Amino acid sequence: MKAIILFGHGARDPRWREPFDRLATLWRAQHLGTPVEVAFLEMMQPSLEEAVASLAGSGATQVTVVPVFFGQGGHLRNDFPVLLDDCREKFPQIALSATPAVGEDLAVLQAIIDFSAKAL
Repeated sequence: MKAIILFGHGARDPRWREPFDRLATLWRAQHLGTPVEVAFLEMMQPSLEEAVASLAGSGATQVTVVPVFFGQGGHLRNDFPVLLDDCREKFPQIALSATPAVGEDLAVLQAIIDFSAKAL
């Protein structure tokens, strides 16, 4: 079974996670057969490891991690690969992969332009 993790930075303010929860809700409504979890690098739960464990417990065998970051900064270049490799070691039965940061996708950038244009 395939599954997805929406991976964000995390923040001290608990309201910061609300868009991630909305993304997960939208995913569930549009992709009924593919489980989704949110996970955070720091300051919030669940961690990447906890999200992978949850999906593994639900029978997932392939998990794609989608970094919901604007770009490939230090966290995604340095910290994230270590976390992903740790999860690969702890969950060898799961095929773990990751996409680039969502902010590097042209469609995402265009959505931001469209959003901005509506503000004029």
